[in-house]
Order: sequence, then structure tokens, then C-alpha cells
Amino acid sequence: MQPDLLFDPAFIAEEERADLFASLSREIAFAPESIRIFGRLMPVPRLVAWHGDPDTAYVYSGTHHDPLPWTPALAHLRARVSARAGQPFNSVLANLYRSGTDSMGWHSDDEPELGPDPVIASLSLGATRRFRLKPKAAGGRPVEIALTDGSLLVMRAGVQRGWQHAIPKEAAVQGPRINLTFRTVTPAARPSRSV
Repeated sequence: MQPDLLFDPAFIAEEERADLFASLSREIAFAPESIRIFGRLMPVPRLVAWHGDPDTAYVYSGTHHDPLPWTPALAHLRARVSARAGQPFNSVLANLYRSGTDSMGWHSDDEPELGPDPVIASLSLGATRRFRLKPKAAGGRPVEIALTDGSLLVMRAGVQRGWQHAIPKEAAVQGPRINLTFRTVTPAARPSRSV
């Protein structure tokens, strides 16, 4: 069994990549955040920002995110990524991996507000990082993809249900990487915010 993926290693043309990276770096207010793991507050090993349509609040790892407005570069990329993925995305989680010491642990994007079978599109700019997938069921083979500068990876319906993914630490990677994971939040499926 293999995950249902679309991978385009040159989705963003080479001559556009540096300007887009610079625009996103200026426009997005990347910030540190912490998550609670086994009762302890731990720093997330990357910087993040949540952008989207007005009613696309998102909760993951126990942290509530109200959307920031779409920036010009993010709005432009949303249209392009939505057309390629065949999915009308309404939100994006922006991650800044400052170097190879920043990472993302094993997880599935299966929060209730994403619906039962979400499609997630992951756009990468900057340093190449290894993207790993492993099946939740026994007997499947793990998959690894090099997310290169300008690449787009679309995890289609069923991937979040059947697989977990991660970005491991890579000490040899010195440069930064911006990763934009476009999603479709269903406000009616979102749990109420506790006060």
C-alpha cells in the first residue's frame, strides 16, 4: 500500500523562488509557540503562523489559532496551489524551519475541523528537507521524499487517515526553509473554544 500523493518538484519556477521566499519572509509574522506534552509545556522546534479566511480558527496540539489575514504572496500562492491540487483551500499553516535543527515530529493532520478525509497541500521554498511517511497499519512500507526548493506535495484523501508524517532533524542542513501547508477548515466541525 502506498499513500495517494501528487508530487511536483518544480511547481514554482526556479526564477521565482528567491523572490517568493523573500516576500513570504517579509509578510509573515513567524512566531515561536509551545505545546503541552504529557503535562509539560515544550517549545515547538520551528516558527509558525496561521493565516486564512475569517472563520477558519484551528486547534492542534491543544493550541488555538485564530487566522491572520491573507498576505499578497499567500493569496497568490493559494490560488495556484488550489488549482493544481483541485481543492479550494481556505487556510494555511506557515512554518519556518530556521536550520536542520528545526523539525516536525510524527503526526497526522486529523483534527476535527479538517473533516474526515482532508486534502493537504505542502509547498516548500528554501533548503531541501526529508519528508517521511509511515503507515499506521502493520505491514506497510515507509516512504521518504526530498522536499526541494519550489516543490509541491499534495497528500490526497485517505493519507491522513492511514499515514503519519514527519520532518526529522538534519544537522547538515544549514539554510532556512519555508513550508506552507494549505488546508480546508470546516468551521461547523470545529470544537468550541474553552474559556
